[in-house]
Amino acid sequence: MREAWWRPDRLAARRGKLAARGRILAALREFFAEEGYVEVQTPALQVSPGLEPHLKAFATTLHDPQNGSTRRFYLHTSPEFAMKKLLAGGLPRIWQLAHVFRDGERSATHHPEFAMLEWYRADASYRDLMDECEALLRRAQAAAGVPALHWQGRSADVNSAWTRITVAEAFARYVGIDLLATIPDPRRPDAALLEVAASGIGIAPHPGDDWEALFFRIFLERIEAQLGIGAPTILYDYPVAMAALSRRKPDDPRLAERFELYVCGLELANAFSELTDPAEQRVRFAADQARKQVLYGEIYPADEDFLAALEQGLPECAGIALGFDRLVMLATDAERIEEVLWAPVV
Repeated sequence: MREAWWRPDRLAARRGKLAARGRILAALREFFAEEGYVEVQTPALQVSPGLEPHLKAFATTLHDPQNGSTRRFYLHTSPEFAMKKLLAGGLPRIWQLAHVFRDGERSATHHPEFAMLEWYRADASYRDLMDECEALLRRAQAAAGVPALHWQGRSADVNSAWTRITVAEAFARYVGIDLLATIPDPRRPDAALLEVAASGIGIAPHPGDDWEALFFRIFLERIEAQLGIGAPTILYDYPVAMAALSRRKPDDPRLAERFELYVCGLELANAFSELTDPAEQRVRFAADQARKQVLYGEIYPADEDFLAALEQGLPECAGIALGFDRLVMLATDAERIEEVLWAPVV
């Protein structure tokens, strides 16, 4: 049996990393204040935990003492819906360090409960957030007092020139696949083209694999570990099938205005130019629910209040979610996420 995390010797071993965590948070709080952001807090209990098909949420029951009714609620996997409602309510720049919850996730870089740094900005696009990411990570690295960020023997200096590369360029550079040519189209006979391309690099499809599943297998096995080495990498313009809550690119409807940030081969953040069309959002929610039903035999409800906020009017905006614990790991060369948590979920 492992020794308790609270034992003085084990806590003492983490104190240096926890002190760095505090310095980084103080620096980020200062950064957002300087940029005119308001710090907000939103409830973890939500009617919808988020509809990303692969996320598994924690469910609970809310009891109303006034009428005796009960209702199913979930611990949120992200504060995204609530924060966008605040944007719809008129707040122009908001940020939050939220505790979020995801069941079935535990590894060196995953934990059932973890800290998510999210910020949203009206009258902005994903490109504005790319610039903010660079400024924010420079502030974090300086607060940690280290010359570079580290993970599994790799390093990245945030003060070096960052790499910005599209998803299509990454597939072409690292595996020689013309990704956009493989996007399924019912009008063409090449819906299985990615399967053919994958076989050419030695990745055979598994039974039941669809285009998205093959995309992720290729990406995780051959591309991800090569991103963010030496300096951070911003991977942007995802195929629209992976748009999530991001808007389509006006000049190329095959793509969505989404980017992910990688440091030392580790995914650190996910950002969007936000989708503001309630009709398209409803269609995407339905598609995500259907996919979750097929994959896992369950469906989470959509947040109708969020859709109402879109209908009332969400301004053009951009938002981002950054794994704060992972950032602290990178800044302290931690091997496991528990090393940078004050108290882990046991």
